[in-house]
Amino acid sequence: MDQVDLASWSAPVDRTSIYDELSRVEREVVAAERQLAEQERLVLDLKRKGQQFTGAEKELERLRECQRQRDQDRQRLLSLPQP
Repeated sequence: MDQVDLASWSAPVDRTSIYDELSRVEREVVAAERQLAEQERLVLDLKRKGQQFTGAEKELERLRECQRQRDQDRQRLLSLPQP
């Protein structure tokens, strides 16, 4: 029975999937950076005005954690072997 070279057969599909996923993650990272900057400005503004900011600060930490996850996803995708 002949063996099929699955690596060469599936490489274009895998490469496309990887690039598509990386592109999606990159878009999310950029959008989240904007959201983080807005939330940081909000926290600073609330602090400066002497208003309650703990809720905004908690949201900022949540956003930062989500961004760390996106960064890890991006690094994972970038570290995959390139066909």
